[in-house]
Parts: sequence; structure tokens; C-alpha cells
Amino acid sequence: ALGAVPLQMARTQKNKATAHHLGLLKARLAKLRRELINPKGGGGGGPGEGFDVAKTGDARIGFVGFPSVGKSTLLSNLAGVYSEVAAYEFTTLTTVPGVIRYKGAKIQLLDLPGIIEGAKDGKGRGRQVIAVARTCNLILIVLDVLKPLGHKKIIENELEGFGIRLNSKPPNIGFKKKDKGGINLTATCPQSELDTETVKSILAEYKIHNADVTLRSDATADDLIDVVEGNRVYIPCIYVLNKIDQISIEELDIIYKVPHCVPISAHHRWNFDDLLEKIWDYLKLVRIYTKPKGQLPDYTSPVVLPYCKTTVEDFCMKIHKNLIKDFKYALVWGSSVKHNPQKVGKDHTLEDEDVIQIVKK
Repeated sequence: ALGAVPLQMARTQKNKATAHHLGLLKARLAKLRRELINPKGGGGGGPGEGFDVAKTGDARIGFVGFPSVGKSTLLSNLAGVYSEVAAYEFTTLTTVPGVIRYKGAKIQLLDLPGIIEGAKDGKGRGRQVIAVARTCNLILIVLDVLKPLGHKKIIENELEGFGIRLNSKPPNIGFKKKDKGGINLTATCPQSELDTETVKSILAEYKIHNADVTLRSDATADDLIDVVEGNRVYIPCIYVLNKIDQISIEELDIIYKVPHCVPISAHHRWNFDDLLEKIWDYLKLVRIYTKPKGQLPDYTSPVVLPYCKTTVEDFCMKIHKNLIKDFKYALVWGSSVKHNPQKVGKDHTLEDEDVIQIVKK
């Protein structure tokens, strides 16, 4: 069934009249793919062997790339992790986690083997790998600088098909199911693709006949489907162009202008510092130093928080859930406060490299 839908989509002429038919086909495709990712049905052989990697450290980076682009070399040189590297294709079959320490944060590196064409249609070991890929805070797509574009497209399509959206934000669409009242569509700006007809046909495919939909930006059918599916993850991504020892300086200059790209040579360990800097930027981690009463702050091991969870309460929870029970107030030094130290409550938002002292009841 899965093969037939894209075929139908390709045969459909694109114009106003067919827009809602295409919307419908897109929704059908998204539904079929979701059933592949988490299949319905009884029993079966469990979710597959040995692919759940325990989440350790402060952030997790997944490496994706075609066989033989130098992914394993990059991993082992970055982490000093011994990952069995051989010159023939398909050496990596399970994920090899490695951990690097960078700016005080522990970052887990995962090799996500063989997300190759067809993984999203249930081929290969794709499914387990994808489950892990969806939990990453950052994805590095490793490309061979000599044949980057074809590979890039294929990998992006694979990840897209699994509900992973790279370097993008969730669509600005309000969506609320109701018990009655039909489909209620409001748009706060002009729409080039979606009209009531198309929205209705997409929702009908999901057997949704009563809902409020608010379009707050010029949205596409795919955006609406993403919101209805509700299982999309939005992950930043860096394209790592490997083997730059094989190209000219002029070509290198061009690559440097491409957004989200870092050229490296895994083998010669060229430009790793640039790559690490960019990784750090994209992870947006926030380091908080602790200061026990009457002592100097401990600058060696910061508590590292993800940028969306940086309140004093989040900080306490990261250390121990009982800490918040005895919490009276905190003293904070750093860029998040007006004067140093400042007394703050548990809702105060901390910024990178703040120093905190917790005062208990």
C-alpha cells in the first residue's frame, strides 16, 4: 500500500482543484508511515534487540551517514571511543555510545548505523535506530565532501519520514478536537495552500470531524499533518562534510558559506575545534555552578540544563527531587540577576554560567 500512494501523488497534477486531493494523499501516507514506526497488532517479537541506549550525560548527539563516509573514524577520533572501523561497508550494526566532555558538559555520541534508503518503509534495522535518533538533542549528518548533495537529500528524506524535523520550529497552528460543531477554520494571515476544503479532507482522513483549527502563519498541508499527528520531534542538525583533504581551498571557501555546515577531515583531525564550537552552539546547554555556603564556587563540574528548562526549580530537580521540598530561597550571581548576589525564588530563570547557592528552610 505504501508504494502506491507516492505514485498517485506523482501522477496528480498540481493546481488549485487538486490541492485537497494531494492533502488527502499526504495524510494517508503519514498514517501508513506511523503504523510502520509503531505497528499495531498483537504479540510479535518485541521492539528489537539491543538498541536502547541508556541516556547518560547532559546531551545526546546522533551521527547519521552513509556507510564509508568516515563516520566511525570521526566518532572514534572525537571521543577516543573504540568503534570497530573497517574499510568495507556496513561495519557498524549496533550503536556504540561514546562520551566526550566539553566545557564541563558530558555529551553522549551515538552512531546511528545505516539509516539508509528504505529504512522508513520498514527495511533493515531502521526502526530501532530511528527510535534512538528521535531522542537525540542534535543530529550530525556526516557527508562525503565529494558526493554530498545526493546523500544529504536521501538522509533528510529518511529522517523526515520518521517525523524528525531538522533545523525547524513546530508549525504555528492551533489544533483542538471537539465533540461537536464541525470543523472551524480561522486564519490570521493569508493562506497560499490551505482552504477549508483541504483542511476538512485532511482531517477526515484521520476521522476527525469536529475541531478548531487556527492557522497563524502561511501553512502547508504537511504542517497541518505534523500538528495532527502530534508525534513530530524538532531537532537541530549540523552537516559535517568530511574528507576535505581531497578538495581545493576555493571549494572549501564555498562550503564555509553553506548554512549549518562544518567541513572537517576526520582522518587528519582537521577543524575539530570548529565542529565542537558549533555543536555547543546548537545544543544550547546552560551551565550552572554551585556554591556551598562559605566556600568558593565549584567551577569544575557544572550542573548542565537544557535551554528550555533553566529555572531554579529545574536546577533543584536535576540534583535531587527532595531539594525542592526544603527550598527556602536561592542566592544567584551572574547574568540572570540585576545585582550580585540576588535573592530569588524557584521560578527564577538562570542563564549560562550563573553561580547559585541554595538556602534551605
